[in-house]
Amino acid sequence: MKQSLYKKSIIELEAVITEIIARLEVIRKYRKINNDRDPIEYIKSRVKTEESMKEKFKRKGLEFNLENAITKIYDAAGIRIICTFVDDVYDVVQMIRKYDDIEIVKEKDYIRNPKENGYRSYHIVIKVPLNIAGEIHKVYLEIQVRTIAMDFWSSLEHQMKYKKDIRDQQMIVEELKKCAEQIATTDINMMAIRNMINKA
Repeated sequence: MKQSLYKKSIIELEAVITEIIARLEVIRKYRKINNDRDPIEYIKSRVKTEESMKEKFKRKGLEFNLENAITKIYDAAGIRIICTFVDDVYDVVQMIRKYDDIEIVKEKDYIRNPKENGYRSYHIVIKVPLNIAGEIHKVYLEIQVRTIAMDFWSSLEHQMKYKKDIRDQQMIVEELKKCAEQIATTDINMMAIRNMINKA
């Protein structure tokens, strides 16, 4: 399915994911050796499916083609970084900012400024130089950084968004928003408890 849209560009999209995950893993190992806290629980990655890409093109009113897919839709390649605590999210963002060869294209902090439906996460779009067969290719990658609790909420909300004819949909939307607020409070409380334990 990916090949029909991305063609040979699939190599670049998969390579940029591999490159950034490898860089993050090096930092994680370095921190472990130096007895520093690893802010990352785990990492997920994907190349956006053709079906999802078509839906996004339709929403944005763009012509469905390869050029637009890799230069105007910044999340063809994506990484999701899951952290335990909220301050870990910002720690990871700082890790990414420190790479001087990476260009930060766009940032959105949906943790301090949640979406209307309660969605929370930190989004950062970067442009990464890749050396492929002696040529430098600059490839976009969207990184989403969030806590375990935020990811759990987002997975459920995503399921609801793409299911049609759900009964009591408005009630579910309202309940999800309440849960998002409760999760945000829990994230803050868990961070405070961790800090108390560390001080003790």
